[in-house]
Amino acid sequence: MIILSVESSCDETAVALVRDGREVLTDQIFSQAALHAVYGGVVPEIASRSHVEVISQLADRALAETGLTRADIDAVAVTCAPGLIGALLVGVNFAKSAALALGVPLIPVHHIRGHIAANYIAYPELEPPFVCLAISGGNTLIVDVRDYTDMHILGATRDDAAGECFDKTARVLGLPYPGGKPIDELSKGGDDQKYQLPIGHVDGHPYDMSFSGLKTAVINLAHNAEQKNEPLDRASLAASFCRAVSDSLVPRAMDAVRALGYGKLAVAGGVAANSRIRKDFETACEKEGVELYVPPLKLCGDNAAMIGCQAYYELQKGIVAGSDLNAWANLDLSEEYPYEQP
Repeated sequence: MIILSVESSCDETAVALVRDGREVLTDQIFSQAALHAVYGGVVPEIASRSHVEVISQLADRALAETGLTRADIDAVAVTCAPGLIGALLVGVNFAKSAALALGVPLIPVHHIRGHIAANYIAYPELEPPFVCLAISGGNTLIVDVRDYTDMHILGATRDDAAGECFDKTARVLGLPYPGGKPIDELSKGGDDQKYQLPIGHVDGHPYDMSFSGLKTAVINLAHNAEQKNEPLDRASLAASFCRAVSDSLVPRAMDAVRALGYGKLAVAGGVAANSRIRKDFETACEKEGVELYVPPLKLCGDNAAMIGCQAYYELQKGIVAGSDLNAWANLDLSEEYPYEQP
């Protein structure tokens, strides 16, 4: 089965062709990072307009690169939630039109389910159940992946997502947007023990996280140094920040793995590209004999291949939509899609 998949939840437009949920035939991605860098963050209106401009071109390019024709497409999949509502609607409406024109099923996919499924592409042997830590610009979740479409949230951030915290910290340090990669590079030349930064805890909810205090602490350190005309060791602050984020994520994820007894941990999302976090998970999993699955860097960020992968399993469960499919800015990972089956 060949699925044409579309991703447009934020500032990447992507169209992929995926066979049988695990084989990526092509994944065409247009990044809008340069468009938003001047503003220091994503501007929703600019994102939506850019999606409109390039989405059909990416679909044509995907077919041309693989040598496939429209007649070879068996289904169309699209990210329907969560994300920027205008950006999502561009992808949803394109996918609805494509599915209608081709006479094939339309499969709605939750964005975070897609990130989790990126591990199926990287590791064909991986099967549920397992624990997954999904960490991105808009979400930070610890998920019990019971089956391909049966997932339960064990813990989540109560305020800022880890990725958002990276972007805000990068701005304070004078680094470009998006902030994840620049902070990672800067941190490699710093002392991660120089600055003691807070790690948030939520009483009675051991798997929940909080990053707003960490972000505030970084801002205060930088502002105090500026006001007192004292030097700020930017590299060490970046390294200390990465350590604090990792120390928030790794122990909680490992606790969840021990509690459920699966012996398997996957990490997904853009923040999974951070070298400190990857290294700390490798160390922790090796120490406890846990199988670790972390996708390659190209599958950590937003892409359409992961949407096509998850769509294959959604379709097997009968998850299809009609021309009334909408988009939702917020939708819980474990919720059913709020639309009527066709």
